[in-house]
Amino acid sequence: MPASTSTETTAPARRRGIPGLGWRLHGDGVAVAPGAVVAPDERLSWPRTLGIGLQHVVAMFGATFLVPLITGFPPSTTLLFSGLGTILFLIVTAGRVPSYLGSSFAFLAPVGASMGQYGMAGALGGIVMAGAGLFLIGVVAHLAGTRWIQVLMPPVVTGSIVALIGLNLAPAAWDNVDAAPVTATVTIAAMLLAGVVFRGLLGRLSVLVGVVVGYVVALLRGEVDFSGVGDAAWVGLPELTAPSFHLGVVGLFVPVVLVLVAENVGHVKSVALMTGKNLDPVTGRALMADGAATMLAGSGGGSGTTTYAENIGVMASSKVYSTAAYLVAGLFAVALGLLPKIGALIATVPVGVLGGAGTVLYGMIGVLGVRIWVQNRVDFSHPINLAVAGVPLIIAIANFTMTLGEVVFEGIALGSVAALAIHHGLGAVARLRGTAPGAAAADDDALASPVGREDLEAAEGPEGSGR
Repeated sequence: MPASTSTETTAPARRRGIPGLGWRLHGDGVAVAPGAVVAPDERLSWPRTLGIGLQHVVAMFGATFLVPLITGFPPSTTLLFSGLGTILFLIVTAGRVPSYLGSSFAFLAPVGASMGQYGMAGALGGIVMAGAGLFLIGVVAHLAGTRWIQVLMPPVVTGSIVALIGLNLAPAAWDNVDAAPVTATVTIAAMLLAGVVFRGLLGRLSVLVGVVVGYVVALLRGEVDFSGVGDAAWVGLPELTAPSFHLGVVGLFVPVVLVLVAENVGHVKSVALMTGKNLDPVTGRALMADGAATMLAGSGGGSGTTTYAENIGVMASSKVYSTAAYLVAGLFAVALGLLPKIGALIATVPVGVLGGAGTVLYGMIGVLGVRIWVQNRVDFSHPINLAVAGVPLIIAIANFTMTLGEVVFEGIALGSVAALAIHHGLGAVARLRGTAPGAAAADDDALASPVGREDLEAAEGPEGSGR
């Protein structure tokens, strides 16, 4: 991928007081020359940067507000901490990694399970602990590099963990669909059709389109309750909740950390491929930044965050990787979070719409794990790879459960441990016996995350419609 070039000589970058939040003008600030990209430390004119930033808000919005609706968290609080987390990410990474931090679907299952035991405060404690774990991994990666991450979690393991999280959520999707089957069916159909009927940005917003269509149907069927909207203030702080910490939720949130590591490393590699810049030295900072943002969100009642693949398509189609656009997006999300009436309106999305959206999204999460295997050419003729993929999925789908004292390990945790144990344990035995180890050596260039090279190439195609 070409590195950024300007059509005119530009002045040296002018840094402000906050690290990374200073940009030099790209060319004339209006056009991007053929073959060039707007680098993270560049920007177009502020009106154009504002427009691109709002595109990023639209791209992240559907997935970000669905997570609090599914978990029962206040939507306004999640939007507030999503925006603050994005700004924090830009500062920690010194403006070198363009990314929006939206709500992570990896938290859905552990949050749901922990809320049943310890309530919302207990779930928030788990989110804070997951963020702390991610932050510590980022510190190690910053000091020692990321090679060990690829050795610990090669694509066959990462794909299994991503897939089992999605499939473990299947019963939750059915519960919501069963409550309003007509609305759920229309929502599913609308989301699927939007992904193939529309092109460009609208095609990438199939989740949001499906939710809007489902919402209209639910409105016509009398399934929407607006009673809370009138009582909400126009401006004010959203509902804040302090976390509580319980040892029993640790087993639920450990697998989430592994997924967040894969997503962040994959995002940094994706941006590096698209901009032609070496971003390996900043990978540790990206992990630390997302960890800090997740801890911040969990401390006040927001959903855990992750780098968003939804915004990759916006960057690839526009050729604008400026972190200035993400600052705009973060500030706009903060503004939305300070409008309680907007949050109350979002909270009116009925259960049927959530069931339909959950059916599609959970299925896509499961298949994203399969895509990781395909993109990295995992060889399933080897029995170890086959076991790493198969056994954890059954554990997660059946939701195997184990209790050790106060700690409860359910399907996602046990499945993730099984994937790691099978890969490394059987691999060690195979090496001692001199038989086939079953897994290829770690590939530094592998994209063991839901964002792969095919996505980037599709997004940069003539229509710019890839996700």
